[in-house]
Amino acid sequence: AGMNGTAIENFVCVIFNVSFMNCTWHVGRSASEDTQYFLYWKTSKKEDFTGCQNYIKDNCGRHTGCRFQNVTIEKKKAYFLVNGSRSGQSIQSYMKTINLIPHYIIVEKLTPPSNVTVNCTEASHGCEIQWQPPRTSHVKKDGCFKYEIVIENK
Repeated sequence: AGMNGTAIENFVCVIFNVSFMNCTWHVGRSASEDTQYFLYWKTSKKEDFTGCQNYIKDNCGRHTGCRFQNVTIEKKKAYFLVNGSRSGQSIQSYMKTINLIPHYIIVEKLTPPSNVTVNCTEASHGCEIQWQPPRTSHVKKDGCFKYEIVIENK
């Protein structure tokens, strides 16, 4: 239902700082300035959709994203629905199921490693560098990370 080209486009979600998630989208090509979008999501077919409480808006006041807090990704799938209206008319709905495992289509921006320590000794002419892996919302194995160290002499 709804006029062609009114559904959102380029839907993307990014998890950061372990439990925050931003989902953003572009307004549909045929959407007018009075088109308003509403995002709902759930992590199980059995549960009810939860609506966004903190929208990101464009210059026209249209919802173009949502900020979520206290997000936990423990299930294998997430279900998203974006619908809306304009001047009392319905627009095309957008539905997306994202497979979280094994593809992790939702992007996660990781925090830097923590508790970095460096011990250098003259006797061995070397240094030992240790750190804790970044906190993450879904990766449980430390071996999943690859690190790059840049050493500069000063």
